[in-house]
Amino acid sequence: MNIDPFATRTHEQMKEVLLHPEAEGPAVHYYMIRGGSEKKNITVWESGTVGGEYIKTYGHYHVDDLPEIYWILEGEGIALLQKRSEDTPDVIDELKVVKVKAGDVLNIPIRFGHLVANVGDTFFVTKDDSPVNLSGDSASMPAHADYKPVQALKGFAYYIVEHEGKPALIRNENYKEIKSEDLAGLEVIG
Repeated sequence: MNIDPFATRTHEQMKEVLLHPEAEGPAVHYYMIRGGSEKKNITVWESGTVGGEYIKTYGHYHVDDLPEIYWILEGEGIALLQKRSEDTPDVIDELKVVKVKAGDVLNIPIRFGHLVANVGDTFFVTKDDSPVNLSGDSASMPAHADYKPVQALKGFAYYIVEHEGKPALIRNENYKEIKSEDLAGLEVIG
């Protein structure tokens, strides 16, 4: 039985990973059209912020050693890539901030959790090769993605926020330690 390939991530669904879950936000943060590895997947982010935090994807880890590629079709964004410690889920072994814009290709390394935020004034649009199985997966929560660690820690190790008209970072205090980080020159303001 096939599923509907269209899904959305609503403001209500995003509250559990936002810096300020009580803040007002758009009804839908982003839209997904799932085609899987063969047709590819399209994601479209709204622009703007929620409580000062740029609109982002929920973020997830893959359940196995699965690489993923994002092709940036429109707009500008910032990706957070984080590899958690195998022993302690609230410790990050490596964190990378990657700035992306239309025309860029973002390779997601194996075992790195990832989320992307729209830091521009227009829609942010990507194509990816995530292997959504439309005969059994949910288009909104595909089986290859593990959202529980992100939910448990209320987001990734940093929140991407607007500060003095440009992106900056605020540390998520639910994480005990980040062993190695490359913040791509972004200022940490909290």
